[in-house]
Amino acid sequence: MSESAELADLYSVIEESARLANITCSSDKVWPIMTAYGDMLAQSVIAFRVATGARNAGDFECRFTMLPKELDPYAVALANGLTAETDHPVGSLLGEIHRNFPIGSCGIDFGVVGGFKKTWSFFPTGDVQSLSELAGLPSMPRSLSDNLDFFTRHGLADIVTLIGIDYSHRSVNLYFGRIPAECFEPEGMQSILRELGMPDPSERMLKLGGQGFGIYTTLSWDSPRIERITYAAMTTDPMTLPVQIEPEIKQFVEKAPYSTADRQFVYAITASPNGEYHKLQSYYQWQPGVQHFLLASDPGVAGVSPASP
Repeated sequence: MSESAELADLYSVIEESARLANITCSSDKVWPIMTAYGDMLAQSVIAFRVATGARNAGDFECRFTMLPKELDPYAVALANGLTAETDHPVGSLLGEIHRNFPIGSCGIDFGVVGGFKKTWSFFPTGDVQSLSELAGLPSMPRSLSDNLDFFTRHGLADIVTLIGIDYSHRSVNLYFGRIPAECFEPEGMQSILRELGMPDPSERMLKLGGQGFGIYTTLSWDSPRIERITYAAMTTDPMTLPVQIEPEIKQFVEKAPYSTADRQFVYAITASPNGEYHKLQSYYQWQPGVQHFLLASDPGVAGVSPASP
């Protein structure tokens, strides 16, 4: 099949997936992104995301990851007019990360309504990085250095596996691997949220933490605080998780398309000063490298079959 035919098929899948979330896909937003990264997509990981809450209303997100480590996905977005140039530090951070740290692969996020949104920089499997070194980058939000003591107290300061840069919201996501078990225990979760000045975790969040493999935090240039923290669990069937699934997410779980032999999801709950919201990531196209990355990040997902998408 030609590349153009493959992209047409993928566009149809994205359009169908967005429709399941009651979102109308904008071809003017999606096609330029697919064209810009198209020659890399056959070997990439493709995932779709639905989420609750006002922050996520009105759009449906797609994620292309495991893109080549040599790629500068932000430069591609700029060259293809997918995002506007800016003098804000968000525009220079990715280049600083890629020049100063080893990169295993990268990726992007986009909305079928909002267009290009984020880049992802994965560090090589087993080569975790230190927040203190990342905090030294000129364009990194100062809120990272302001909160180094918090990350150190909870055993997260030297286990960074992945960085996301959100250009639309001008924020940074920090992901951690091989997280101390106490971070997922009820007392640990309560302590973390209280330190961050957030409401105590709900019963659903506490139950999800018992099966969690991932934690990530969100920081920005506009606030000295950690703005959000997310707990994530990986599963082949979200309906088996010990949490009540939101109706709009349940509908997507039941019908989300996938191209491999089995299904795989990441279910996450985010805590913020304004309350919690839920997110589901469904994998449409899977590559073994993602499995290896997750296994290296946290032994708690060892039960997931490498054949799973």
